[in-house]
Parts: sequence; structure tokens; C-alpha cells
Amino acid sequence: MGLVGVLESGNGNGVGSKSAYTRMDSEIRNEDGVSPCHPQANTSTNKYVFVCAVFASLNSVLLGYDVGVMSGAILFIQEDLKITEVQEEVLVGCLSIISLLGSLAGGKTSDAIGRKWTIALAAFVFQTGAAVMALAPSFPVLIVGRLLAGVGIGFGIMIAPVYIAEISPAITRGSLTSFPEIFINLGILLGYVSNYAFSGLPVHINWRIMLGVGILPSVFIGLALFIIPESPRWLVMQNRIEEARLVLLKTNVSEIEVEDRLVEIQQAAGIANAMRHEQKAVWRELLCPSPSVRRMLITGCGIQCFQQITGIDATVYYSPTIFKDAGIKGNAGLLAATVAVGFTKTMFILVAIFLIDRVGRKPLLYVSTIGMTTCLFGLGLTLSLLGNGPLGIKLAILSVCGNVAFFSVGIGPICWVLSSEIFPLRLRAQASALGAVGSRVSSGTIAMSFLSVARAITVAGTFFVFSGISALSIAFVYMCVPETKGKTLEEIEMLFKNEKERRGGELELRDVEHLVQKEPSG
Repeated sequence: MGLVGVLESGNGNGVGSKSAYTRMDSEIRNEDGVSPCHPQANTSTNKYVFVCAVFASLNSVLLGYDVGVMSGAILFIQEDLKITEVQEEVLVGCLSIISLLGSLAGGKTSDAIGRKWTIALAAFVFQTGAAVMALAPSFPVLIVGRLLAGVGIGFGIMIAPVYIAEISPAITRGSLTSFPEIFINLGILLGYVSNYAFSGLPVHINWRIMLGVGILPSVFIGLALFIIPESPRWLVMQNRIEEARLVLLKTNVSEIEVEDRLVEIQQAAGIANAMRHEQKAVWRELLCPSPSVRRMLITGCGIQCFQQITGIDATVYYSPTIFKDAGIKGNAGLLAATVAVGFTKTMFILVAIFLIDRVGRKPLLYVSTIGMTTCLFGLGLTLSLLGNGPLGIKLAILSVCGNVAFFSVGIGPICWVLSSEIFPLRLRAQASALGAVGSRVSSGTIAMSFLSVARAITVAGTFFVFSGISALSIAFVYMCVPETKGKTLEEIEMLFKNEKERRGGELELRDVEHLVQKEPSG
């Protein structure tokens, strides 16, 4: 995965005919972008990167569990604490809104203390909030715990994809970066199962146990801190080059590949450090972006918002309400139906992991958005025409399961993959945080307004609106999302640049390569 000196090669086959990011092994890659020159040597490397990605994604279990468990726990919280419908909306939706504070702070925090310790901070804050919620004697205390959990979630959803993208080889980055989405879905399923398992306990105890069980993953996150390394790109930004080399030796196949990747990272970090030296703040560049950064922001923030405003959190949080409107009676039946939704969502995310680096990002996004649009429209028709009958119940469950399946196979995981890989190193943490803010604000707005909107235009009418928004997401994918399969993070940056910006990047890279070639080998 190394660079070839531009003066030596004369041309490139990376990103366009004039790309500065030409690969040493590009001539022997197959058409999927995978080099066959290391058939078995990368087995241990792949296992190590896989383990790092799993541990880095554990915070996502907490988010998923909270989403899943609250959909059922809210039924019993209503009964125990006598909260109103408005308080229910606030309790459910405030977590997403307040998490934007964690997401905004996450970029700066991860640049200051490192990606690894930001993961630890996210877990600690969330666990504190979960403990407060489980012990809450009243609605105000419950809200305090919910707000703390939201800040922790904001840190977690921002940092996990960034960390995984920065330690992963290009050919597996798509699959590995979508791990957080797998763990979110696993957490949702566990939350649904917890609801069903503890629903038979006394009402003043069952919801507390449901929320308290979410503390358990902290044990594994603590263990993870002794296993996962710091991001090599962050280490380079701190001028800790030897430490970065040691990490790259564990996550790449050969020493030659490591040195070439190190050159790429140093070149990207050099631009970032030069900009710091010129006193041009990262946030200022994001707020007054160049044309290429503007295109990145439209793609990254746009896909984050579309992921949420198509109504996935309304479907997950309020699935008991949807199924009640379809005609299912009793808490046990409602919670059992939600388990089917959670199982479907988890199974189809595994399909996405298998396909994302084989089929590519954009084809899966097309399948996902078109399928979601169809299912959301079908759910609206079912609830408006066939509610309260056996056929209506079956079609409602099928439509909801179909919607979460299409979400999980495409826009769910790919949203986080794209937002973590399209931004240049100097902007990656803050830009990813900005995208996560868009996601959380959209999620909170949907969650905090669903019941009120459904009362005004019916549940069926609400899903007709979601289907229209989902149709718009198809056009967004067509116009704004490039294919990034098999490309390094540095190559992806070039996709968003115009010809003038690409030529400038090539000159900078050539200067770096000349300096590297002049260094004594001993």
C-alpha cells in the first residue's frame, strides 16, 4: 500500500490519471482492489485489527441497549412515575439532543487526549448516567441520568468510527468501520430481550433492572484499554513517530507497507501542523470551507441527517406504539413483536458487513434507500387501511422489519463509514463530530415529536411523511455520494478536489517524497 515516487513512475493509477497517491502494489491488484501478494501473511494482522475494532465498538452496545430498552421501559416508567405524554417524549428524545454536546466536545477531546482515552471517557460518563437512571426516585432525577448518558453517547458515536478508520487497512476499512453499527444493533436487540425478560417483575422494579443492566459492558470496555493501541495518525500528529510505527507494524502486512503508510500519514499531518502554525483554526476552516471541504461536509453531514430523518429512531423507540396502532393487545405481545424487529435489524447488519467492501458503498445505499422508501409507504398504507385486523398486524410487522432490514444493510452502517473516511486528517475529528451532531439533533427532533405529530396526523400519516423524506435520500445518494471502496483515506480526500486543488496536493507530496528519498537508509 505504499507510495511510488511521482518522478520515478511518471504517471499514476490511483485517483485519476494525475493522482499523487499511486500505489506500489496497484499493478498486481485484482479488480476489487485487493492485493494477492500476501495470501497468508496478513492473518495475524487481520485478527489484531479485528479485535481492536471490536473493543473500540463496545460503546455502541451502550447506545443500542439504551435505545432498545427505553422503548419497553417507558411503558412501565409511565405507570410507576405517572409521567405525561410530553414528559415521555422529552425522556426519550433528550438523550439524542444532549449527546450533541459530547459529539462537539469529542473532536477537540480526542485531539487533546487521544482517540483511545476518549473511548474510555465516553464509557465512564455513560455508565454514570445509567446508574443514576436505574436508581432514580423521580422524573427530574431520571432526566439528570438521561442527560449524563447522552453526553457519553455523544463522545462514543463520534470517536469509534474515527478510531477504527485510522487503524484499519484500506481494503477492510469499510467492514471494520461499520462495526459500531453492528454493536448498536446488537445493543438494541439486547434491550428488547431485556424488556421482554423483566416485564413480569413488579412495575416499580422491572424498569430499573432494565436500565441498570446497561452498566455491565463497562467491564469489557475497561479490559479493552489494555489491548487496543492509540491511533497511529494521532500519534504522528503528536510527533510520536516511533510509537506510530510500532502500531502500524501490528496493523499492516509488511515493513515496506508500514513505511509507505507512515509517509502518507506524515504528509497529511504535515499539512495539518502547517495550518496550525499559520493559526488557521480547524473550526474556522469548517465554517468557511474551501470548495472541496464544502463538498465533504455536504456528503458527510447530509448522509448523517438522512439516516435519522427517515424515521429509524421513531421506528425503534416507538415500535410498541406502532404495533398497538396495528391492533396488537397487551404489553407482552407488544414487547415480543419488538424482539422480532431487533433480531431482524441485527441479522441484516451482518449482511452489510459482508458486502460493504465487496459491492461498495453506493450500490448498497441505493438498495437501502429504495427499500426503506417502499417499506415506509407500505406501513402507512397498512396502518391507514388494514389496522386492527390479523392481516394488518402481519403486514405492519413485516413492514417494520423490512424497513429496519433495509436500513441495516445500507444507510445505517455506511453513514458512519463515509463520515469517518471522507475528511482529511487535519479536519477528521472535528468534522466527524459535526456530522454526529447533525445525526443526534435529527434523531432527537424525531424522537421528541413523534407522538405529538402522530396525534395530529395519525401514525399512518407520519410514516407517509417518512417515506417522502426517504425518497429524497435516493436523490441525495445519486448526486452527492462518491464510491470510496478500496481507497486509502488520503486517496478519498482527492475525490472531492477539483483539478487545481489536486495539482497543489501533488506538488506537496512530491516535496515530501524527495525529502524521504534523500534520508540516509542507515
